[in-house]
Order: sequence, then C-alpha cells, then structure tokens
Amino acid sequence: MTDLDDDYSLGRVNLRDVPKVSLHDHLDGGLRPATILDLADEAGVSVPETDADDLADWFVSQCNAGNLVDYLSTFDLTTAVMQTDDALERVAREFVHDLADDGVVYGEVRWAPEQHLARGLSLDEAVEAVQAGLEAGVADIERLGRSIRVGQLVTAMRHADRGLEIAQLAVRHRDNGVVGFDIAGAEAGFLPSRHRLAFDYLAQNHLPVTVHAGEADGLASIQSALVDGRALRLGHGVRLAEEIESVRSDDENTYVSLGRLAEWVKDREIALELSPSSNLQTGAIDQWGTEIADHPFDVLYQLGFCVTVNPDNRTQSGTTLTRELALLADAFSYDLADIETFQLNAAQSAFLPLEDREDLVDVISQGFEDAESYGA
Repeated sequence: MTDLDDDYSLGRVNLRDVPKVSLHDHLDGGLRPATILDLADEAGVSVPETDADDLADWFVSQCNAGNLVDYLSTFDLTTAVMQTDDALERVAREFVHDLADDGVVYGEVRWAPEQHLARGLSLDEAVEAVQAGLEAGVADIERLGRSIRVGQLVTAMRHADRGLEIAQLAVRHRDNGVVGFDIAGAEAGFLPSRHRLAFDYLAQNHLPVTVHAGEADGLASIQSALVDGRALRLGHGVRLAEEIESVRSDDENTYVSLGRLAEWVKDREIALELSPSSNLQTGAIDQWGTEIADHPFDVLYQLGFCVTVNPDNRTQSGTTLTRELALLADAFSYDLADIETFQLNAAQSAFLPLEDREDLVDVISQGFEDAESYGA
C-alpha cells in the first residue's frame, strides 16, 4: 500500500473500482464543501472559510477533538444550509453521484428530517425532497451506463422527544424510498429505551431498525439497542469489544472469552457498522489506542463478528468508503478476499428483501472476480 492520499491499490486492483456497499453514511455528513458555500451564500449562513479546500480542512480539524459532542457540533453548519426542498434535493443528488464515483453499488443514506424544518418544510416534504434528489442521482448514474441503488434511513434524534412521530413518518414513506429507521445524536445519557414506543410501533409495522450504540457509550447502550430497539444492526457498536477478554496466550495464539452480549451479537450475525476514521475522531476507541492499527476491528473480524466498513461522515472525516478500506488493509495487511468479505457482510445485512440481497451478493462477487481477473 502506498500513500493513502494518492493510491488505493491493493495488489493490482484499485479499491475504488470494486463494488461496495455503504450502510452507515449520513446525508448531512457528506456535503461537498463547494456546495456548502453555494447554499450558505443563498441562505445567508456564515461560514468559517470561504474557499472550498480550506472549508474541507476546517471540518476535519474541528472533528479531531476526540469526543462525539464536539464532532457533532460541525453539523450545525451542514444542517443550516439544508433547510429548503431545493437544497435537500441538490445535496441528495450529489450524494448519489459521490457514492457512485467511489464504486458504491448500494447505499443507505441516513438523516434526521426533524433537523430540516427551520424554513417551513414539513417532515413529509423534507423526506419527499430527499427522495427526489436520490432518484435524480440514480437516473444520472444510469444515463452514464452505471448502476446504483439507494435507500433512506429516517433517523430520530435520541435526545429529542419525537421518536414515535419520526417512526410513523418512516412507515408512511416505506413505499417511497425509506428502507429503515435509526436514532442518532449524543449517545451517553440517552439510551434507546427512551424511544421504546417508537420501536414498538416499528416492530408492529415490520420496518427494520439500526441504532447508533457502542460509540460514545458502552455495553448498556448496546443492550438497550438490541432489547428495546430490536436493532438488526448496530451503528458503530465498536465498544462491544469491551466484552472481549484475553484469557491466555502462547507463542502462536491469544485465547479470549466473550461476554453474553458479545456472544449474542456474534452468534446472530448482527452487523456492526464500523467506521474507523470516525471512531478515532470521536474517541470511541480511546481505551485501545489512537491509531487505526489500535482499532478493535481486526479482533472482531478474526473472532467471526459480522463486521462492515463505513465512512460515517465523509465531509467531517475527509474520507470515502474506499479510503476506509485502504486504511484497514494497510493497518492489518488485509488482502482482496478480506475486502470482499466486508462487502458481502454489508450486502447480506442491507435493509432489502431477501431476493434483492441475494442479487446484491452476486453483484459483489462478480465484481471482485472481474477485478481480480483484470488485475492479474
């Protein structure tokens, strides 16, 4: 692996060219800096930098604070410029273009409609605007002879009291692009159990749920996500590694024991939506270290957990899914087969009907086979 800023090659294959699945990708965390400047000018929103490259650097610098609260403060700017239907549609359309340019063939776009009502939009109008943008982006990509599929993950802010209302919104739009539900925001002190009525409603209406848990809070948050939230996936979930205890080691192996919660997640193949760069920025892995090589990703992978790789917020982390994969490959000496495994895990965990997931698995497998053949 060479300089990660310039080269994402693994062997003779450029990781940007292999088909990928992005499950944890925030709409308000993936704006182009130039678009932020355009929209801020139209809306009269002040910006810390007036050059797109400088603004991109500002986001990364601000987000390296080492805690989730400061990291989340940068979203005050991105959400401020996403308050009209035109702005939401533009951001969503560009989001699809950027995913496709990164080799993503299926993406779930999560965002919180309740944060986009300041200039008169209703919740339903906001969802419709984002869907219009996503569909326009997909159509653009198809006209270029490529293919991508996207779905909305409608998100409720965990510190607010609109969980049931947002769950009902998600169900209303399940036939208009919404594939699932999430809760996000400051995690510590706001257990998923606060939104139990929302999760009950979603379960009654058979809409899949992923929950941010195990990022800025520990095992109790993960437990509540699974029990109260009926989560089928864990947003991050990295602190599940707190239940992995080293028992003994010899010259060749280290033997560990898993707590019951970790065993449950592993045995039922509940996907972990891991985001390495973001996890470093927010301090989610501080107890293990401060470098990608310290991330418990590889421990979880080697133990058989259903690990997936995600960018979380591409603007805030200055990253892409390709870059995240390259960082992991560099840190843990992964080969193309490992990278394919992470994509298959994501495909099989997508909030799609079974037949569509099987088709997506076929696309991933064929794409990696073609990439290997081309690079041979």
